[in-house]
This record gives sequence, structure tokens and C-alpha cells, in this order.
Amino acid sequence: MTTNKKPIWTRDFINIAVSNFFIFVALYAFITLLPLYILDLPSGTVAQAGLVTTIFFLSVIIVRPFSGMIIEKFGKKRMLILSMSAFALSTFSYTLTDDISLFLVLRLIHGISFSIATTVTISVVVDLVPPERRGEGIGYFGLSMNVALVAGPFIALTLQPLISYTMIFILFGIIGVIGLICSLAVKVKDEVVPVSSSERRRITWSDLFEKRALAISMVGMFVSFSYASILSFISIYAQSIGMVQAASFFFVTFAAVMILFRPITGRLFDSMGPNIVIIPSLIIYAVGLYLLSITSTPTMLLIAGGLIGLGYGTLLPCFQALAIQSSPNKRSTYATATFFTFFDTGVALGSFILGIVAGALGYSNLYLFMAIFVLFIAVYYSMVIRKQLPNTA
Repeated sequence: MTTNKKPIWTRDFINIAVSNFFIFVALYAFITLLPLYILDLPSGTVAQAGLVTTIFFLSVIIVRPFSGMIIEKFGKKRMLILSMSAFALSTFSYTLTDDISLFLVLRLIHGISFSIATTVTISVVVDLVPPERRGEGIGYFGLSMNVALVAGPFIALTLQPLISYTMIFILFGIIGVIGLICSLAVKVKDEVVPVSSSERRRITWSDLFEKRALAISMVGMFVSFSYASILSFISIYAQSIGMVQAASFFFVTFAAVMILFRPITGRLFDSMGPNIVIIPSLIIYAVGLYLLSITSTPTMLLIAGGLIGLGYGTLLPCFQALAIQSSPNKRSTYATATFFTFFDTGVALGSFILGIVAGALGYSNLYLFMAIFVLFIAVYYSMVIRKQLPNTA
């Protein structure tokens, strides 16, 4: 007997994935580049360098709960185009000023456009991917973010000594325009929900969050909290143990292992359920963090990167899929916004709190602590959360 699976890699899927890739390339490039840019300004300070990232994520977190309501009211296609346009325009606008105050305003606007754009792209993907292959499809889509994690900083740090910051901003503005062009080509199921006059002034809990996605979103927040230790401090840790050169390949190994195993984990999620993927991935992630805490050679550092790539890199799309599956189809945009609100909050809190922990305990002990923390997440998920979710038996 032959079975005909509905395709995932349609033209629309490829276009929205490429569009999303360029958004995250710019995100990770600027996380790396902008602090250097601020410090190179005559009046730039370390505090201001940190503030350019903080204010961006603060605007993302504040807007994220409202993004589902905004997208539902104005339509996915319209908000996809508007948010992508604003994202590209904001990137170009960095060339217009070196005044710190105006620069921070641009970061605020950039964060708002990023928040809406990344919510609407995953919502479009949910519409495009066959329901029976949702775990696999969202997993493939997630690669656009994961590969950008390597590509963005690599492009930014390679170009920074070679060309001016203005030229780099123009380049990433062009990248944003390419993402916009790809999004224009996507056919979207666009149903604008009419709002009656009696409802226009009332904003309820359901306008901001999808309650059925809260359980898995909380787990996602805990995991992103732990991942902030990698995102924010891996380069500093590598420098402290004399492995700066090896650290440049950490995320390459991370991405390579993730890409290699993503087709397998996505299919397992759809065919055998999330538990067969999520619990082992949490354990592998914890092992990778532990190995990172005792790293003494470049080889150990790269093996740790591979294990973290396999563990953490598998978890994010699984959690996204579960947040959406836990909710009615008409609430998929709200489920996505809910998940990313918690996820972004975890990264923001982790970057701040774990910096204090690292200062008190050292980076090696920080990663040991995070390994234990992730094992507790595995216990929490297996004992509590999976009982609250559909199709997790």
C-alpha cells in the first residue's frame, strides 16, 4: 500500500522560510554588531552598548501579547507585509544617525516590527503545513532561525573590520528587502475577524494570551532561560578558558548537528508523539551543558556544541508545535504569540539573572548549574506538563 503525503516544501513554504531566515540573520547580526558600534562612537559607553539589546527585547516582549490580536484584526497578509517593510526600513534607518537617543528609538521600532513579523510568519506556516505533518514542518521552518544564528554573527563579524558600519547597515537593509519580496510572494489564508463596536474598547485576557498554550509556553520559558547562558556568555567563557578560535566553530557544530537530525526528530514527533522526542532532547541538552562546564579541550567544546544543538535545537520547534496543537485552529496566532512572549521573557530574564550568577560562581559552575536546571525541567515536563497536553501519551 502506498501513501501520498501532502508536501511541506511548497513554493509558499520556501518563501516564508527564506523571509524568516533573513529576519533572524539581521537579529543575530545586530546582537553581535551593535554593541561594538556603540562603543566605537565618541560618546558610547558599555551601559549604552548593553541598552541597545535590552530595549530591543523589551519592545518585543511588550508587543508580543498584542500581536495575535493585531494580526487577527488586520489580517495575516497585511501585517506580514507591513511588519517586514518596517523591519527593513528600520535597518536602513540606522545609517541616518549616530545620536544614541535616536538610535534607541530606532531599536524600539525595530523590536516592534520584529515581534509582529515573527509571530505572523509562524502563523502562516501553520496554515501552509499539512496538519498531520505539523511537527515535521515547523521543525524544518525552525531551521531558518537556527541557521541564521550562525550566519548573522559570521557575516557581521567578518565584514566589521573590512567595511564601514554604514555599509553593513545598508547590506542588512537590502537583506530585509529581499525578505520582504519573498513575503510578497506568499499566498496567505487571510481572514480578518470583524470587531463589533461594543467590543472595540475591551481587551480581555484571551485577546493577549491563549490559555491552552500556557503550560507548554512555561516549559519553553524555562528552556530559553537556560539557553540565555549560551547566547550571552559562551564567547566570554571560551575566552576565559583560552578557546576563542574554537568558539567560532561552536555554533557551526551546533547548527550542523541540528540540521542533520531535524528531519528525523520532526517525523518522530508526528508519528510517535512528542514525549519520544522532548524528554530525550532535554536529557541530551543537559549532558551538553555539563560537558561544557568541564570543557578542557577544543574537541570537548565542539562536542558540547553538537549535543546542545541536538537537544535545544530539537526542543524549540517541538514546543511551538505543541502550543499550536493545544489550541483551536482559529487561535493558532494567539498560541504563537503566547509561546514567544514566554520564550522571549526567558531569554531576557536569563541574560540578566545568569550574568549575576556567573559573576558570583564563575562560568564553569554556571553551566553545571544550568545542566541540573534542565534535568529538573525534564522532570517537570514528564510529571506535570505532558498530562495537560493533547496527544502526548
